[in-house]
Amino acid sequence: MTQPAAEGEPVHLARNLGLFDITMVGVGAMIGAGIFVLTGIAAGPAGPALILAFALNGVVTLLTAMVYAELGSAIPEAGGGYLWVKQGLPAWNGFLAGWMSWFAHAVAGSLYALGFGAYLASVLASFGLTPSGISEEHLTKALAVAVALLFVGINFKGVSEAGKVGNIITLAKILILAIFIISGMAAIFRHPIYLEKFTPFATGGMTGVLTAMGLTFIAFEGYEIIVQAGEEVRDPKKNIPRAIFLSLAIVVPIYMLVAFTAIGAVNPGTDQPTWQWLAEHAELGLAEAARQFMPFGATLLLVGGLFSTMSALNATTFSSTRVSFAMGRNRNLPEMFARIHERTQTPYLALAASGALIIFMAVAIPIADVAAAADVMFLLLFLQVNIALIVIRKRYSDKLDYGFVMPFHPVLPAINIGLIAFLALFMFHFSSVAWFFVVGWIMTGFLLHRFYAFPREREADATPIVLHEKPAAMPEQFRVMVPIANPKSAEGMINVAARMARPVNGQLVLLHIAKVPPQTPLAGGRRSLERIRPAVEQSAEVADKLELDSESLVRLAHEPWRAIVDTVEDHKVDFVVMGWKGRALAPKTMIGRNIDRVLKYANCNVLIVQQKAAVPAKRILVPVVEPRSAALLVSVARLLFDESEPESRLTVLHIVPPKSSDAHRDAQMERIAQTLQQPGPFNTQDIQALLEAGRIELKSTKSKDIVRSIATRTRDADLLILGSSRANWFKRTIVGRKPYRIAGRSACPVIMVSPKTVGARFSMQTFFHFFREEPER
Repeated sequence: MTQPAAEGEPVHLARNLGLFDITMVGVGAMIGAGIFVLTGIAAGPAGPALILAFALNGVVTLLTAMVYAELGSAIPEAGGGYLWVKQGLPAWNGFLAGWMSWFAHAVAGSLYALGFGAYLASVLASFGLTPSGISEEHLTKALAVAVALLFVGINFKGVSEAGKVGNIITLAKILILAIFIISGMAAIFRHPIYLEKFTPFATGGMTGVLTAMGLTFIAFEGYEIIVQAGEEVRDPKKNIPRAIFLSLAIVVPIYMLVAFTAIGAVNPGTDQPTWQWLAEHAELGLAEAARQFMPFGATLLLVGGLFSTMSALNATTFSSTRVSFAMGRNRNLPEMFARIHERTQTPYLALAASGALIIFMAVAIPIADVAAAADVMFLLLFLQVNIALIVIRKRYSDKLDYGFVMPFHPVLPAINIGLIAFLALFMFHFSSVAWFFVVGWIMTGFLLHRFYAFPREREADATPIVLHEKPAAMPEQFRVMVPIANPKSAEGMINVAARMARPVNGQLVLLHIAKVPPQTPLAGGRRSLERIRPAVEQSAEVADKLELDSESLVRLAHEPWRAIVDTVEDHKVDFVVMGWKGRALAPKTMIGRNIDRVLKYANCNVLIVQQKAAVPAKRILVPVVEPRSAALLVSVARLLFDESEPESRLTVLHIVPPKSSDAHRDAQMERIAQTLQQPGPFNTQDIQALLEAGRIELKSTKSKDIVRSIATRTRDADLLILGSSRANWFKRTIVGRKPYRIAGRSACPVIMVSPKTVGARFSMQTFFHFFREEPER
């Protein structure tokens, strides 16, 4: 029945769609229930300015369409915007983009199914064929379920069959709208006085125009469906951009001409403005307008409505299936969503799930507000895609083969981000209930990602462990990890780590990393295990001599920092001790490439030890900027302090600006003293005793050049311990660089201490670090 992928082999779809087919998919999705059902409703708030609302939506759509054309031509895979956000933004954005896109397309499908049910019920009523004993509402829902099941079946037959049906339906409704426009234009030409119906133009002001834009925006998102099918398009580099722009070139003028004709060609027979007359007829406004000036107008428009809702339902069933298929293939949803049927080559279980969601929403949910929620979700998805474009262009432009490149980058994407955000927020004015649905769905997505998708992604992406040696019974303890990059300096690093672990009965985690070339799969690095094993045994012997519990790991990684971060997370490491040669060897680095990334992405205390540092040290200098950081810095210094020598001194130095008052300086020194009186993080309760004995000195000085002042004092020290910032961008760039400048000018070895960050703050910092990350070369 089904065709599973071979182990480790990605699942792909067949390329069966040509330019005409994929253009019709986009046109069919856009000319759907929106233009037939929403024209009369949207005329109410906008008045004749409905034409302007369609035009402005066309502008906003064009900007985002260019983003989709660029990314769709370069990354033509099933999933579209979901995959781009996943590649361009932090992982949870990608999951939410797919989650919202799946829901939005499915709900749009529910709307089209219900639209079909309403139109068909009207046709049946006009011929006296309405079944007895069933209400109009129940008949509409029953017909909606039937047509949804029909198109699930058609899509199951394969995209070629679905595409042929969709092409016929799309051409038929374009023909009907063409007759509507020509007939209306003829009526206006015969009665030039009808042009007065457009005065006044914006009867609802700009608020009315924006309301109409928000209400009808769902009618412009068909290009998103084009890229959902990117993996099934022949020559996607050329055909996806062409199809996107061709579909917009067809649809936007049709929308504007339909609005112009509907408002200008109707004669209500009273003094009532045409736009009010259309608003009163609501979803049947277009059909009632056609009755006046178009041959067989009402009948043809009802038939057109049936065709439009069917083609749009076909397109949204197709697209929602492809999003859930892509999420299943990427392990964001269960793998069953990625199964391909052997005969039809379609993701049949993803199709079944999407069909079930469409039917459930059509039957059980108030469709008007949820349709508005779909609008907001499409806007939020487009917002994420615009941001992702900026990041992808920065990080991967030299690695992608583009068929179209958006001009004026990043100005146009930035403008579009502002327009989309404004329109999405304005939708709260139109339907607050829609925003409540959006928030509820997104929160559900957050929970699903946190407890289901993220652990699976983490499991799939983690650097593999090829050797793990530890005692049989090893209780959960305070863990200090030493990533061993250079066996020659390993003993010194382990000695420092032991001094961190011993006071709290902690244990050592000795991490060895087998670096695998980027072009080689990680599994190919297993041959490096025998080469690393002597270093593993040597470091374990050092730990045994220190009489500390330890475990040894060997991980395979293309980039060492990823193995370190993975170990911090899965072993719940409290402190990392890393060696440092003493200067940054690469441009745009603070300390070193791997250390910089560990500081960004590993939320634990990090000790960065200059390899020439010798501990214990007799004379230690600890500069303190913030009194609250004194406890950790002095506790670390205390563990590295050689108190066996009577002349050993630990100096805590606080530097204040020259203009600071003596009272301010004294207050700061008092705060530092109070901080040191509290038990330190390593049970260093004897700090107070050392203070009283004069072995720890508290000093302060005024200076306008902190770097120079500290560097000068390092001439009389054996070891300098500095606090390293992992704060926000401004502090890290302007203030946070000072420790590295001091380290560069220090006359003695340096150890830098980077403290753990509060969870929520660390998450925000990691989010913004992601956008500034340079592409891998």
